[in-house]
Amino acid sequence: MFDAVCKFLVETYSVDFAAWLLGEAVTLSELSSSELLLEPIRADVLLLQSEERVLHLEFQTQPDPTMPFRMLDYWVRLHRRLPQKIIRQIVIYLMPSASPLVYQTTFSQPVTRHAFDVIRLWEQPTEAFLTAPGLLPFAVLSRTSDREAALRRAVVEIDAITDRPSQSNLAMSTAILAGLILEKDLIGRILRKDLMQESVVYQDIWAEASEKGLQQGLQQGLQQGLQQGLQQGEANIVLKQLYRKIGPIADELTSQVESLPSNQLERLAEALLDFEAPGDLSRWLTRNTENEVIDG
Repeated sequence: MFDAVCKFLVETYSVDFAAWLLGEAVTLSELSSSELLLEPIRADVLLLQSEERVLHLEFQTQPDPTMPFRMLDYWVRLHRRLPQKIIRQIVIYLMPSASPLVYQTTFSQPVTRHAFDVIRLWEQPTEAFLTAPGLLPFAVLSRTSDREAALRRAVVEIDAITDRPSQSNLAMSTAILAGLILEKDLIGRILRKDLMQESVVYQDIWAEASEKGLQQGLQQGLQQGLQQGLQQGEANIVLKQLYRKIGPIADELTSQVESLPSNQLERLAEALLDFEAPGDLSRWLTRNTENEVIDG
């Protein structure tokens, strides 16, 4: 869920992120695995480019011991395809952690060393996130002794935005990221529910909840509804990719895809690039769906 929100913010406000991370307000466009002729790109990886640079971002809620090698792996693959461009790699940790893994900035072996950048949001000044719309949702995760106050400051800036769709989408994104560290009741008191309800994300969540009879559950906990809605959004994207790759899909297979948890949807998004026919999807679901009986 948090990966999807961060990806939405970076893609929508690429100039804001370029100014923060690269020091220059340039427009960044997304790079896809097909453009790079690479193996499937992980769902939590963001690759963007300008005329001179490639920006590789990874947003993490928890430390990952495999991160240093992953950064080296992506650098080599990117440099092979785009040798003329400067590659900037940044891991952005969202939640406070005392783990030494969040301080790792190199991959080292006896004859190999690769460096990358790490940003720990809880060490960044709050003011850095209050100067550009796309950064506002991260203010609550910044260095502050009063996260409620940081959230309220971000909300003041969001309320001042005159474009209503942008305002509502930023409010919803702020609510989701604030849910990492604050109680949902507090978030609900600070952020205007009517504004969030205008967000495209919120509307997708409500429509899905209505279809499945989950209105009561959504009212009881916005965070739970958000997670369900974003998961359905991921499933819809995967289904569109499948349709383009292998054509129409049987209703039974569509239902199975829609019921997959987020981690399996991510694996399917990578695997489908090798699919050639509906049978490939059926076989993948047989192998990967929980409690599925596999013959032989």
